[in-house]
Amino acid sequence: MLIGEVARHSGVSPRMLRHYDALGLVRPTGRTVGGYREYCAEDVRRIFHVESLRSLGLSLKQIGRALEDPDFTPSALVSDLIRWTEDRLEREQELLERLRAVDASAPTGWQDVLRIVELMQGLGSTSAARRQQAVLTRPEVMSVPAELLAGAVLAESDPHVAGALRWALARSGGDGVAALAAGVHAEDAEVRRRAVLAIAEMAEAPGATAVLADALGDPDTRVHRPAALALGRRGVTGAVPTLVGMVVEGSNDVEAAEVLGTLSRDPGCADRIMTALTGELAAPTADSATRIRLTQALVELSGTTARQVLHRLAHDDDRAVALVASAFATLLDERSPEDRGEEGLPP
Repeated sequence: MLIGEVARHSGVSPRMLRHYDALGLVRPTGRTVGGYREYCAEDVRRIFHVESLRSLGLSLKQIGRALEDPDFTPSALVSDLIRWTEDRLEREQELLERLRAVDASAPTGWQDVLRIVELMQGLGSTSAARRQQAVLTRPEVMSVPAELLAGAVLAESDPHVAGALRWALARSGGDGVAALAAGVHAEDAEVRRRAVLAIAEMAEAPGATAVLADALGDPDTRVHRPAALALGRRGVTGAVPTLVGMVVEGSNDVEAAEVLGTLSRDPGCADRIMTALTGELAAPTADSATRIRLTQALVELSGTTARQVLHRLAHDDDRAVALVASAFATLLDERSPEDRGEEGLPP
């Protein structure tokens, strides 16, 4: 067959067939009297072999080795192709995310596009200082998609940069909670923690409380503890057991006690908190340090019951607990009823 007929049967252009010939990939077996290339059946089969390997992503040089080198093993080549393809897909996914971020910023001109690209490059820097600078120095008029900032929040390990990102996300005007929601269910507990901390700073955002309530059931303390603090500040009484547990365990116990004090202003919740704290005080497993923390937590509570418990604890068998309780009871007695949260009640 002449080159034109081979091209029609194989779907390979005459120009490409000539290129294969020049490279030595597929050389026609014969020539006509007039000097035209003439391909035999074996030549055509080789053309199909070349095209099949090209469809796998091999370069023409690799194809030449595969067809000629007896030591060229298919398994090694296929493994390399898989790795190269995965790398290419990863790069293309990154490009797609960048394009989506630019599109979500609703750019009105190329200057807006360049600003978003510059921000993304800054956030991708290996330098924590550069990442933080990229967040803090962006123009106020610059619209940044919540999805872009949320992705950076979930990936950021430096605490200072993470704080700047949470601040920027809370003020982005976008639906940051929705952008972070997937992070609350991530496999990595650290990513879930970052998502909870960011959502906690969006007090007024719709859906924030529901997502944090979901995180309250997370088995990892790094996740459910900050969720409990955030929910407690929102008046969610379901956070009480976790907050009391934080006092017992000595994990952010001062902060947890303050939040319990805020919740105790609700009469319906005050008794629940008091029962939980006094129950832990009486627990046979509670050591002196734990009981001192629980005693200190009582000071934050509103109402007369906390004072009464402190006066009883002033005579506790544990001298350290008794001294702490006595000091705090005296301090509370010296406060005005309004300061104690007992306005209108007898001392």
